[in-house]
Amino acid sequence: MKFNMTEVTENVSAKKTEFYTVKASVKDVISQIQDEDVSALQSYVADKLAGGEGEKKMAVDQAFRDHLQELIASAAEHGVLTSVVALSIGAAQEGLCSPSVTFLLLTDIFDSVTIDVCDSVFKFVEEKVSVWKHPQFYVSGKNFLLRMSNDLLRRLSKAHDTVFCGRIQLFLAKFFPLDEKSGLNLMSNFNKENVTIYNKEVSEGPIHQAEEKEETMEYEEGEMREGPGASHVDFQLYRKFWALQDYFRDPVQCYTKEKWKPFMKNTRSVLAAFHSMKLEPDSASSKSKGTPEKGTNVKPSVFFAKYLTSEKLFDLQLSDSSFRRYVLVQFLILFQYLSQQVKFKAATLVLTEEMQLFMKTTSDKIYDILKETPPDGAKFASDIKHILGREEHWNSWKNEGCPSFVKEKPKEDGEPKRRPRKRTLGEEMELNPNNKRIDMGSPELTRLWNQCPNNLEACRAENRSFLPSMETFFEEAIEQADPEAGIEDDYKVVNNSNYAWQALRLLARRSPHFFQTTSIAAQPSIKTIPAYLELMATKLAREMPQLNQIEGIKTEDVMDQDELLKAGEEDKEEVIKVSPEDMDLVALKLGNNWKTLAIELGFSEDEINSIQTEFVEVKEQSRHLLGAWGERQGDEASKEVFISKLMESGLNDIVESVFRKEKVQESKDD
Repeated sequence: MKFNMTEVTENVSAKKTEFYTVKASVKDVISQIQDEDVSALQSYVADKLAGGEGEKKMAVDQAFRDHLQELIASAAEHGVLTSVVALSIGAAQEGLCSPSVTFLLLTDIFDSVTIDVCDSVFKFVEEKVSVWKHPQFYVSGKNFLLRMSNDLLRRLSKAHDTVFCGRIQLFLAKFFPLDEKSGLNLMSNFNKENVTIYNKEVSEGPIHQAEEKEETMEYEEGEMREGPGASHVDFQLYRKFWALQDYFRDPVQCYTKEKWKPFMKNTRSVLAAFHSMKLEPDSASSKSKGTPEKGTNVKPSVFFAKYLTSEKLFDLQLSDSSFRRYVLVQFLILFQYLSQQVKFKAATLVLTEEMQLFMKTTSDKIYDILKETPPDGAKFASDIKHILGREEHWNSWKNEGCPSFVKEKPKEDGEPKRRPRKRTLGEEMELNPNNKRIDMGSPELTRLWNQCPNNLEACRAENRSFLPSMETFFEEAIEQADPEAGIEDDYKVVNNSNYAWQALRLLARRSPHFFQTTSIAAQPSIKTIPAYLELMATKLAREMPQLNQIEGIKTEDVMDQDELLKAGEEDKEEVIKVSPEDMDLVALKLGNNWKTLAIELGFSEDEINSIQTEFVEVKEQSRHLLGAWGERQGDEASKEVFISKLMESGLNDIVESVFRKEKVQESKDD
């Protein structure tokens, strides 16, 4: 197959001409748009342009770039430039151009304008961070933005454009996700190119001149001062101080003994100098920082951590609180790295006990010096400790391989598999015949369950009865109840607490006398459990003929217990009722506690609310409550029951003050 090169060349030229014509027409439309409205561009592309979607997007992309280059060449303001970028964002969202053209426009702007214009345009980039993070722009634009930011950082001066550099770093931190590998120092590498250059040889200067001056000479501002209250600042301290920067640059060398000893020596000298040179809040060094006075619009000065290393400035630097804080924080960062477990740290880099002890004591001294350094030393030290504490979590996250903070929902393959339901014991018994072994889940439970096919019969078996008979258990107590036996009360078995507990349990299970009412008023001696058990033992002895023959049991020496038991039921007149005077005294002392007593006396919430609504004063409410209870109980409203209800309500103080005083008065009258 033969090609006619002339025809091919003519077709290519025609295509180029057509493309340039379409591009020029689109550029004219873009230049006429004023309010960033893409509707005009959208209608023009849909109605006027011919060809496929790819060809249309290519023409619009190139039209945007050509229009922007003309604006840059004419030195247009930054607002005009950013409006073109904003228009390209809307066009990309409508599918009129490629998303990458927006970042190409930004790259063209930052490559062609001055630093001042870059500062203004970058504010637009910061405001649109939510747009850049959208999936439509993030995939195609993250490399453009990263390259653009790095190019800007290389153009800027770290000393003069500190704030702009910080804004770029903050923008990258907001734009990229936290686990983005390109923004993490996974290998824990150090910037070893940051070498601090200082004077290592003795030369003529203020430090050496200060050593030769006499104490009587006058010193000018900036010269070294020695004498009472001033620290000894010499060339040795200057050299030790700046030699520490090499350890901050490469902390790994601290693990070697040869490097550790001079580091420890230099650290002690520098901290001793800081400790001896106290800074005052109103010192000249603090005033020189440019703190604005009230009523002025002067912005506070911005400081950067890269200091000059001339020995002529060393004395002033030691008196600068910001300089001192930078150095002390460097110590804390170094100690944290040395003591932490870092994933990519070599196994041979291990601290000795001496090193660990030195770092602990030195860290405490550094925090003390930070607290003493004005302004707001205590707050600054607390903030630094908090920041370093958060850095430990960051280091642990990096050691774990930087796992993502976004938890993805697990993919479900169809319906989740359900565990088969375990059959209940009843279902097992229905499915299995009586002679088949039933598995209970553990060997011991299975053995116990299958000992007897019928569990109810096993529970009724004679060997399952562990209660002793009444005759056997109370035999010793009945013998000791005889007065002729001459056994003192302290030695009776009924006074044994363990025996008393067992006896009450046995009476509750096998004796009807346990549930019969025994009136304390009719039998005053029955006030304790031993007395009650002795009474029960005597009654049991009368009912058991085989025990009546035991020597020492005399029925004539025992009171008629049946009459005593019936005294509370037959002789109603002996029930002591609550007198009206006692009712009034209790009503006066109840106060707001009458509601608690009402619940114990059996009153419902509706009845309590009715009393509270009918009577306003608390005293009248209490009187009405007690009167209603007396009418409701009738002859059964005894003093004993009333006292018990008061005590159950927690009103023991009323019982003591009303009823105990009556007993004391009666005893005095007797």
